[in-house]
Amino acid sequence: MVDLKAVIARQSVRQFKVRRGGDDASLEDDVVATEEPLEIRLGYADAKGRRAERSISITMRTPGNDEELAVGFLYTEGIVRRREDVTVVRPCGPPAPNGLINVIRVELADGVAVELDRLERHFYTSSSCGVCGKASLDAVAVQGRFDLHPVATAIAGSILGDLPGKLVAEQSVFEQTGGLHASGLFDMQGRIVAAREDVGRHNALDKLIGSRFMQNALPLTEFGILVSGRASFELMQKAMVAGCPIVAAVGAPSSLAVELAEEFGMTLIGFLQQDRFNVYSRADRVR
Repeated sequence: MVDLKAVIARQSVRQFKVRRGGDDASLEDDVVATEEPLEIRLGYADAKGRRAERSISITMRTPGNDEELAVGFLYTEGIVRRREDVTVVRPCGPPAPNGLINVIRVELADGVAVELDRLERHFYTSSSCGVCGKASLDAVAVQGRFDLHPVATAIAGSILGDLPGKLVAEQSVFEQTGGLHASGLFDMQGRIVAAREDVGRHNALDKLIGSRFMQNALPLTEFGILVSGRASFELMQKAMVAGCPIVAAVGAPSSLAVELAEEFGMTLIGFLQQDRFNVYSRADRVR
């Protein structure tokens, strides 16, 4: 039987020779996190019922859990809404010279309406093109399916401080390289129930949400999401679309992330450490 975790671990790192210290130091082996492009292709039925294909995104990612990354991206961008919308997710095309397959095709079921113009929201909200914050929030409102304002999920403040250390313990590639972001799904007892790593913080969260999508386990109303870096607008919108009421970040939130949390009834926690944290929105969910 193939050990999938071992395969992912091998794909996720590369070995290089490094010189530690000055010119007289000897060369030693070191590992760094792999960064490779991933193209996401969509297979769907066009207006005449014929199967069509379209390349919809290329992202730089750490190989591993690519299928989850693809469907997580499609879900958080509103292209798919239910597990039944997706029939097959598979790598396609010839391997790259390093042996990796860097193309994923997601086949949609016949009858699934494809609104490719939704992807325009992704491009303008994640670029520096001058679109105002209000327009970005309005776009997220279109994406949202779950009303998080009445969700009563709550966690004890004494539990929160242990979560960053627990997430690091789940990061096998970070332990080797120190070069990856992570997103973790935690329950209200403080258990990390799932975790994903990637060089891109948004990719790590798409992988995490994609894993739950494939298990038909959305929305995430009984869980919280922990991110290893800062809380950006993009991460908050993905969590909101997945129906997650609590987002905690080891780093700082952005202003638009706070505004999004306030508008959509999400609890946003920043600067999470062992003995302290800030709650920027919906503090009633932190006991």
